[in-house]
Amino acid sequence: MSAISESSAFAPFRIRSFRFQWPADMATSWAFEMESLILGWYVLVETQSVMLLALFVSLQYTGTFIGPLFGVMGDRIGHRNMLCAMRAAYATLATTLMILTLSGVVTPVYVFIIAGLSGLVRPSDIGMRAAVVGDTMPAAQLMAAMGIQRTTQDSARIAGALTGAGVVALMGMGAAYVVVATLYTTSLILTWKAGGAAKRLAAAVPDGEARASPWRDLKEGLVYVYNTPLLLAVMCLAFLLNLTAFPLLNGLLPYVVKEIYHSTQTELGYMVAGASFGALLGSLMMSRFGPALPAARIVVIFSVVWYLMMFVFSHMETPSAGIMILMLGGFAQSFSQVPMAAILLRNADPQLRGRVMGIRMLAINGNIPGLLISGPLITNFGYPVTAAIYCAVGIVFTVVIGMHWRRYLWRSDAPANKR
Repeated sequence: MSAISESSAFAPFRIRSFRFQWPADMATSWAFEMESLILGWYVLVETQSVMLLALFVSLQYTGTFIGPLFGVMGDRIGHRNMLCAMRAAYATLATTLMILTLSGVVTPVYVFIIAGLSGLVRPSDIGMRAAVVGDTMPAAQLMAAMGIQRTTQDSARIAGALTGAGVVALMGMGAAYVVVATLYTTSLILTWKAGGAAKRLAAAVPDGEARASPWRDLKEGLVYVYNTPLLLAVMCLAFLLNLTAFPLLNGLLPYVVKEIYHSTQTELGYMVAGASFGALLGSLMMSRFGPALPAARIVVIFSVVWYLMMFVFSHMETPSAGIMILMLGGFAQSFSQVPMAAILLRNADPQLRGRVMGIRMLAINGNIPGLLISGPLITNFGYPVTAAIYCAVGIVFTVVIGMHWRRYLWRSDAPANKR
């Protein structure tokens, strides 16, 4: 690894922990994407209801409400240890659903129950893996590391989407879940080997002094974020994007493919792969050029670009045209999300890093009302009108956030914009 220079986009691989964490995160993300596509399509086909599809997708985000508690526990027991426990839970649930499917007794009820249990844990995975990167990565390489780390999600969406659709089409849902369970187990083993050089950053408790309760730790994290304008601004923008942008790019694609393009699950895989390919290119470019860019400005600008691309996508009449626009939307997504994560890690107190990333997971709660509101809107007004409403609301409030916190997000001398 000595041949990799400190300024290289691949410099983070000089860190031993990152060399294990990157493939572990890749396996987890791959499994996530396969599960989401396999089960989302299953629910839509079995129930014939876009509202139940939206409910199913929403269940995958229920754990965002308790995400800060995962952050508290990560600060207490170590972020790597917490991540291992979470990934053991994924493997157990996936194995259970694999057995039900291979036994021929799986029903939408079982799928909803397991999705709900998994949804209690899954949303915190991204924040906890970022905290592990923050523990082990030098500050100068943090932006590059987050760009590379983001490729685990983007490339896995490509491979997971195509593999998930292909395996189900060729071998059935049971065989697909054998792959999913294997990926989760692999990620658990690799995660256990990662983070070995990291030091737990929670403050030591002096002898004879009672440790603060988890609720007090959580309150401390919430107060810290609320009283830190930069972190609060990023949290508000993250919530807005989850409310209005992510449902259009992720949760509602099965509906678009089936009801608007009248196509198949294979086409769904191609569309997800297209968006992810654009995001992958964005992540790679961010890992190479991100350290030289004004991070906060980039977040604001490309959030607006993302909305514009999703509005254009809602008016595409063919799958091929839709895939091209989704590529551009995925590129804009990476340019908004990668620097957002780096800003939080770089500017958060290391003692509170797990809690800050856990609170960041609260922003994912925006997916729940965003998805649930979209069902009735699509039913009554159609997908293009619904997308137009979401994009308009998103752009207006992104500008409002940028203006209200312009001192921290827009000014060239703001800490978040320093190269």
